[in-house]
Amino acid sequence: MSEQEQHASAEQPQRRLRVGVIFGGRNSEHEVSLKSARAIMAALDQHRFEVVPIGIDKAGRWLVGGDPLYALEQAADPHLLGRPPQPGVVRSSLPAHVSAGRLPDPATALDRPPAPPEHHALAGAPIGPLDVVIPVLHGMYGEDGTLQGLLEIAGMPYVGCGVLASAVGMDKGMMKAAFVAAGLPVLPYLLLRRSDWERQRTALLDQIEQRLRYPIFTKPANAGSSVGVSKCRTREELAQGLDLAAQHDRRLIVEQGINARELEVAVLGNDDVAASVVGEVVPAHEWYDYADKYLEGRTGYLIPAPLDDATAARVREMAVTAFKAIDGAGLARVDFLLDRDSGAVYLNEVNTLPGFTEGSMYPKLWAASGLPYPQLLERLIALALERHADPRVRDLDRPF
Repeated sequence: MSEQEQHASAEQPQRRLRVGVIFGGRNSEHEVSLKSARAIMAALDQHRFEVVPIGIDKAGRWLVGGDPLYALEQAADPHLLGRPPQPGVVRSSLPAHVSAGRLPDPATALDRPPAPPEHHALAGAPIGPLDVVIPVLHGMYGEDGTLQGLLEIAGMPYVGCGVLASAVGMDKGMMKAAFVAAGLPVLPYLLLRRSDWERQRTALLDQIEQRLRYPIFTKPANAGSSVGVSKCRTREELAQGLDLAAQHDRRLIVEQGINARELEVAVLGNDDVAASVVGEVVPAHEWYDYADKYLEGRTGYLIPAPLDDATAARVREMAVTAFKAIDGAGLARVDFLLDRDSGAVYLNEVNTLPGFTEGSMYPKLWAASGLPYPQLLERLIALALERHADPRVRDLDRPF
């Protein structure tokens, strides 16, 4: 290249990466997703990234064009967004660019030039070429491997864990089985089917009381953000807790409760995995429930957690082991319970798409570890592109 060509090349502005941010979804964590998406889009460097917002409403319709985030916020429950309802305000209808139960219809395409062949695009989407996608759908149909499978089929790089890790990380029964297989400590638990609970209530209550002692936690096997979770101190509360969990999933977890401190570690990486400092959640309520996490803003955080060096190192090591046990990639938040009475540490769960609101623990932990929010997002995007570019990942399951 001549000196003149090099000078001309240096003067050309670097093309911004087009980043699709997918949010909303038809699950119980819809509003949490909207809060995370707003924080992420505000933090992405507009000089380096062109943000393409893509919404999914509670009926599963995809929204593109205009301001999908604003539209979904207007249609959402203001209480779950942590906002007081506005008197006299009628929730707006959704914009015209919607597609019922499928990818957006090409007939509603925005006025964009065709995608160059070297760039990827969501099949049939009227959003032009995307370089990478950030899924910000917590819970079912977003965090459980379903969206990740769609993006794999589309050949689209995306932030976070793949199909297998997302599915295992979402299902508490399979997750605990993976932890046990990796030699990681978990609290005693039972996995029940909703159909069995509906037919054998008395027998199952007897079985649980023989295996576990009160307090007992009941949870849906597939849910997050403490949705459908109950702390039960009596047989009557146990039955009520299982009824509530059964409203959210067909498989139910019954778990031994302990007098616990709640510890969390953020992990980051693909094959080379780094762990943040250990943080501790100090709930305003008796335990860390949905209102405590997202609505009231009274939760306390201790970062770093007041632990001795040996315990902190062991928790960080266990976090990386847990992440690898489910074949994680990109990011996850790993949660622990430290028994105040015995000092034992137990794996609670791996959250493969943790909250990214301003008050969320995952970005707080990395900020305390020297990686601020905007740089954290840039690192996650780089990891997504790195994983997608690895031919061994792309071709692993091909029969030819």
